[in-house]
Amino acid sequence: MCFAAQLDGRDCGTVNRFGLASSNKKYERMTLSMLRSMIVGLSLVVHSAVAATTAIVNVNILPMDADRLLTGQTIIVEGHEIVAIGNVDVVPVPKGIEIVDGTDRYLMPGLAELHAHVPDAQSPNLDRYFTLFVANGITTVRGMLGQASHLALRQHLLDGKTFGPRLITSGPSLNGRSVNGAADGRRQVRQQHSAGYDFIKIHPGLDAAEFSAIAETANGLGIPFAGHVPVAVGVANALALEMATIDHLDGYFAALLPADDVGAGGYGGFFDVLLADRLVESRIAEIAVRTASAGTWNVPTQTLFEQLVSAESVTDLMMRPEMRYMPEETARQWASAKEQQLGERGFSLDVGARAIEIRRKLIRALHEAGAGILLGSDAPQIFNVPGFSLHRELDLLVVAGLAPYDALVAGTRAAGEFLGTNAGIVAVGREADLLLLDANPLVDIGNSRRIHGVMLRGNWLSAAELDRRLAAYRTADR
Repeated sequence: MCFAAQLDGRDCGTVNRFGLASSNKKYERMTLSMLRSMIVGLSLVVHSAVAATTAIVNVNILPMDADRLLTGQTIIVEGHEIVAIGNVDVVPVPKGIEIVDGTDRYLMPGLAELHAHVPDAQSPNLDRYFTLFVANGITTVRGMLGQASHLALRQHLLDGKTFGPRLITSGPSLNGRSVNGAADGRRQVRQQHSAGYDFIKIHPGLDAAEFSAIAETANGLGIPFAGHVPVAVGVANALALEMATIDHLDGYFAALLPADDVGAGGYGGFFDVLLADRLVESRIAEIAVRTASAGTWNVPTQTLFEQLVSAESVTDLMMRPEMRYMPEETARQWASAKEQQLGERGFSLDVGARAIEIRRKLIRALHEAGAGILLGSDAPQIFNVPGFSLHRELDLLVVAGLAPYDALVAGTRAAGEFLGTNAGIVAVGREADLLLLDANPLVDIGNSRRIHGVMLRGNWLSAAELDRRLAAYRTADR
């Protein structure tokens, strides 16, 4: 389990924010007649690599380039690209194309899950997880525990040979068990860069010299490194070495301890939850400003943390509607992880509540300081059902103090900026990864769940089609 792995240096997670060659691929423009003749529809397993031309008519658009709403619009998608946007009375709709009624609905960019775990390309769970992601409007996933099979899988997803979101993948984790000294760390970074991975994943257990060697080599090659902050390194050094993302807010609690606190290098439990009563809250603003100045982004995965340390019972977590999509064995493992946390020496629900409160304040302070926040939940980990958990993460960002618009930015425009993709904004020339909702999420962030359909690289998937895909993995008795 990921929560245990982060304590002893085992792998569970990874990132790319600079330009990705595969993501910036230019697709040839096809004529309408060619597209009409080639489209053969979507199968239940694989969608067409050549998307139909589609018009979404009379829709309200949240372009996400600013906090604004464009009403009564028509958008034309040809192939993988948005080719026209304008007033419904002005933009002509070509005959013979697929038309989606957008009346009283809201169109926004597809969401990005910036901390996910993707199984081996041959895993029986691969289609399950990808189906859950897409059905929840997630069109980009950053895989934080990469492997060789993901390199071909990444391209198969882009080409439409495999159904699922765009994949950004790390290489295998660099951690205290996989790296043997600074020279070995440099070698592994060069190896992963040469193999074509999008970023380097960092896990706990590295010493300061190993981390510095990895960081300097990665920076020299232009490949980002991201993930956990090893105890021997600390947040200040991670920022100084230009870490691309810090995930889980890892290391921030240790940075908030009093300077003379001997617990700074000791055991703090799950992401230092046991340190909560000793933290100096007045230091939050300072570390937030330093994070913003360094240009390091954060992926809080707050839902992972809160589900494990909050007072919410195992019974209630197991009864969540989305749990019907997870294998029974996975559900049992998650229940065991929660029970182990509740019984850990030194842990209490009061300590958990205090830790949750401080993390929420830290998220808000990072946002107010101008530090980048990215949307990620760590799915599938400990009651984070893929896709569904990202909407819970949106809820928690709003609870922490972000406006609904700013929470959505973390999973749209900011994600596109960080990853260097052409998605994340609804505009002419942008990638046609889109989410159509039945209600406005700027009014209530919970409306992000009211999905009428998803456009995945130009392929329209209606709510009925998405439900047919979900039905293959739905268990009636849970």
